[in-house]
Amino acid sequence: MEARFLILFSGYFVSVFSYPYGQISASCDTMLPQHKGNRPQATASPFFITVSKTSFNSGDSITVKIQSSSDYTFKGFILEALSVGGDTITGAFTTTGNTQGLSCSGGPNSAVSHSDPNPKTSITTSWTAPSGVGPVRFRATVLHDFVTFWSEVESGTLMPLQISNTTCGTAKFCFSDPANCSPNSSNCLFMSAVPSSSGYVFEMSGSTSGYIAIGFSDDQKMGSDDYYICAKNSSENVLIQRAYSTGPVTPQSRNASLSGSPVSSYINGVLNCIFSSGASISTSPSRASASSAYFIFLATGPTQANGQIQQHIKNPLITATKIDLSIYGSTKAASGSSSLVLGHGALMLIAWMTTGTIGMLIARYMKNAAKEQYAGKGLWFLLHVFLMILTVMLTSIAFIMIFSEVAGWSSDTGAHPVLGCIVMILSFLQPFGALLRPAPNDKRRFIFNWAHGLNALVIKVLAVATLFLGLQLVDTSSNQWMPKVMGGFYGWEVLFYIILEVNARWNEKAVYEEVYKKLQSESVILVTFVCGNLAFLIALLVGIGQS
Repeated sequence: MEARFLILFSGYFVSVFSYPYGQISASCDTMLPQHKGNRPQATASPFFITVSKTSFNSGDSITVKIQSSSDYTFKGFILEALSVGGDTITGAFTTTGNTQGLSCSGGPNSAVSHSDPNPKTSITTSWTAPSGVGPVRFRATVLHDFVTFWSEVESGTLMPLQISNTTCGTAKFCFSDPANCSPNSSNCLFMSAVPSSSGYVFEMSGSTSGYIAIGFSDDQKMGSDDYYICAKNSSENVLIQRAYSTGPVTPQSRNASLSGSPVSSYINGVLNCIFSSGASISTSPSRASASSAYFIFLATGPTQANGQIQQHIKNPLITATKIDLSIYGSTKAASGSSSLVLGHGALMLIAWMTTGTIGMLIARYMKNAAKEQYAGKGLWFLLHVFLMILTVMLTSIAFIMIFSEVAGWSSDTGAHPVLGCIVMILSFLQPFGALLRPAPNDKRRFIFNWAHGLNALVIKVLAVATLFLGLQLVDTSSNQWMPKVMGGFYGWEVLFYIILEVNARWNEKAVYEEVYKKLQSESVILVTFVCGNLAFLIALLVGIGQS
């Protein structure tokens, strides 16, 4: 009687607290059996997961196998495909003889389990990859018997062959230019990062002649930064590198500590890399960083024949704030240069596209049109002095702003800072030279006129070159439209210099009675020029504001 009671009780116990035929949807989230009081084994699992592919496209079918490393058998299991970082159940399984599908958070057949309690040494199933999914790994809990089981039995990371922004903000951190662009577009510069069990999974994509690099820094300046680099060599073989940056010099190579099988390609000028790093991010040359939040840099540039990276051709994209990669859904906004850098550029544009240019034109062509006397000086002269002093003030403020931001000399921006300093020095000296001008009838006046005019011409030419180089640095668009707009403006300016010069020569031959018409034509030409000037200026200021 007691024996029958024990048998009945044990049967009741198993039927309530175990699922010998695998209907275990209740375990989808925890992946743990409903066995009260029992815990996973702390020893290494005798079971492992193998896959038929280490990379995949949407719709690919991948064979997944759980098997024993010896003759150790198992009676039950649950198997899921999880997105790396977010641990979101993804994809769908196709069941075979001794398996059955489960409806979990990923939908019908998003997990698979046993269909009988018979001992087995392996099971085989297949998984279909959905669209838009990032890196995934398979995870299983495997039961030897009611008491003995192992959890978190995992496969290696499987990499997608195509980068997607579908899960940006929900399952991975994304950073791109333009913001929120599709990495499948050749005009999109894109990176993503997601924490994995051993480090991070990174994705990079963009049009480049050499490399794409992502950097992690404690500030928004180069130096003490950890970089991951996807670069091609002269044979168009793709190399994945890791480096430590000490400043605007060639970075020092580091061990990339890659895990799994990287995926990379270089097709029609577009570089793609997907890889898993087994190392922690480190902004120190000798130890891992304690923080998980960093400013993130995204840059492109050329490479040497052996794949060694060279100086980036324009300023990298830099996040406006530190990004905590452990909270990967926090943002996917892109930001460019700092507000001081952008303010510097805006003031220089105003100074040398508008106030300086108009001041020079008034001095050369508007003496007759604005010769009314105020305080013993012609109106043209007062306007010229005001505009040129304003130009020097704007240039000086812009000069102070950029040196405050850089806090030193920037050698990674080419000739731009050198030309800028020359423009600043010559601009500062110009008004002091003007104070030494001789009287209009002095025999040495022509020397001043030539020196003053020649210095103004040199300043103007150097300012043009400096503005072009500066716009190339802050323009983060794929087609570099801002230098092209600047080129259009200077074409417009040259055209009006020619028109005003021809008009001045023509007016020298005009009779006295036509003076009113002369003055009217000069004023109309200047007003037309100023209107076009402001249109070009506003377009570039908007572009700088969006950088």
